[in-house]
Amino acid sequence: MQEDHADPDRAGQLHHVELYASDLAASVDFWGWLLGELGYEPKREWDGGRSWQNGPTYVVLASTERTDRPFDRREPGLNHVAFHAGSRERVDRITAGVRERDDAAVLYEDQHPFAGGYYALYCEDPEGLKVEVVGPE
Repeated sequence: MQEDHADPDRAGQLHHVELYASDLAASVDFWGWLLGELGYEPKREWDGGRSWQNGPTYVVLASTERTDRPFDRREPGLNHVAFHAGSRERVDRITAGVRERDDAAVLYEDQHPFAGGYYALYCEDPEGLKVEVVGPE
């Protein structure tokens, strides 16, 4: 079976997520770092995009033109993308990394790390997409 085809044993599970970026270089820098922290490996690189894979799931980042309508996660459509962290220590390490970056910001700082009622990081990527990294109980 080719790696990009559906696996019948994983029916209903996430196959991949594709995100668009108006500044591909800035987004690749952020997503490459974040996904590397989460155990993803580079999958493909092409003119206008990149992808990273962790097991059967992959994330694609593709370049697009900026429109006159900025991304707003509170509008209909995608609100955020959430990842399992595997440990609270990993959540803490990624949080520290986000705080060191100029292209991302920790959200709900006054409630961190329990803003959602459980142990997690909420942050924004360079395009304003909310990203959640969830720790175990």
